Amino acid sequence: MEATMELPATDDEGYLVDPGAWSEELAVELAQRENIELGDAHWDAIHFMREFYQEHQVIPDVRFVARHLAARFGAASRNMIFELFPYGYVKQACKIAGMKRPRGWSTG
Repeated sequence: MEATMELPATDDEGYLVDPGAWSEELAVELAQRENIELGDAHWDAIHFMREFYQEHQVIPDVRFVARHLAARFGAASRNMIFELFPYGYVKQACKIAGMKRPRGWSTG
């Protein structure tokens, strides 16, 4: 059986308590737990989210990430975020990118 890494502190839903504890290695582990194999587009979205968070101290709205991906990969990829993270922006993308659970966001 494959050994899994020990996670930093998470809340009861698996979101990091401290986004500063995030690393790319941790992102790979979290993605594996969500049955997602991270490709270039995933990393592009994750790095955009991390940079946005660092700059603004808030989690980017899914629309910002969708626009970023469309700018990088073409307008046809407008819904790419939902293809990359099929169970939702909040449930998968935010968790894998090491964000705290967004307050007041129930879907995504």
